[in-house]
Amino acid sequence: MKKVLVLYYSQSGQLKSVMDKIVAPLIQCGHVQCDYRNIEPQTPYPYPWPFYAFFNVFPEAVFLDGCPVEQVDADKEYDLIILGYTSWFLSPSIPVTGFLQSEQAKQLFKGKPVVTVIACRDMWLIAQEKMKSLLTDLGAHLIDNVVLTDQGKSLYSFVTTPRWLLTGKKDAFWFFPRAGVHKNEITATSRFGDRLCNALQNDEERSNLPLLRNMAAVSVNGKLIATEQIAHRSFLIWSKLIKKAGPQGSRGRNIVITIYAFFLLTLILTVVPLNMLIRKLISPFRKKALDKAVSYYEQPSGR
Repeated sequence: MKKVLVLYYSQSGQLKSVMDKIVAPLIQCGHVQCDYRNIEPQTPYPYPWPFYAFFNVFPEAVFLDGCPVEQVDADKEYDLIILGYTSWFLSPSIPVTGFLQSEQAKQLFKGKPVVTVIACRDMWLIAQEKMKSLLTDLGAHLIDNVVLTDQGKSLYSFVTTPRWLLTGKKDAFWFFPRAGVHKNEITATSRFGDRLCNALQNDEERSNLPLLRNMAAVSVNGKLIATEQIAHRSFLIWSKLIKKAGPQGSRGRNIVITIYAFFLLTLILTVVPLNMLIRKLISPFRKKALDKAVSYYEQPSGR
């Protein structure tokens, strides 16, 4: 009997829907025991987010300052761990980071093969690089990565995703599409559970090699790589400024957050579209370098 631990933290419920579809075939497997667990922060985060509460966690997310979390009910030994997370400010969500920094995670993850599952807007590369570092610190082996991103164009999601996070509304409006991952794409993720079920039956997880190759588990938009890298550098600078302004919820921090919000809005309306246009124009001349970067970020599962 193979034992699989499934961990996730989901605020809106979207990631849980994704995990449900992936996990369903494993639960139905006669040779697999699947422990399905939600990561719970000791102090719950709000959803929908109030504006200042959302930006108050910005520095902590960027610098991987995890929050205290409840211990999950789990055994000590598993054959495979599936970890689902969302991206907060180009980083793993704070509760997931907090769990991975806990003593329990050190016991659970050491030497174990891990499959990560991401559901987010469309910028997840830096978050996954940070996740790789966290897993390496635990002595775990990342063998696969599954990524689902929001429907609609990137520029649209600059509006639809914040609206969803701050109001809870994800319906289509005006010319903007519905926020979040398309339901058909979520439903289709059951194929990963089927594949993992078969792999476990054949002891393939013991090789620490990818199990989801050639299954369209992940696809990188090369045009967004430079944009995300630039955004992360900006996040590092502003996170330091906000953190130095005071603790979470303080007047000083909220003042700097207000300034940053205006800066970010101006950036989205001016620099971001221009940068995306420039990147699109020069991409044919950087095809080799771009293909190499895409290949790197799509590992270990590849397309």
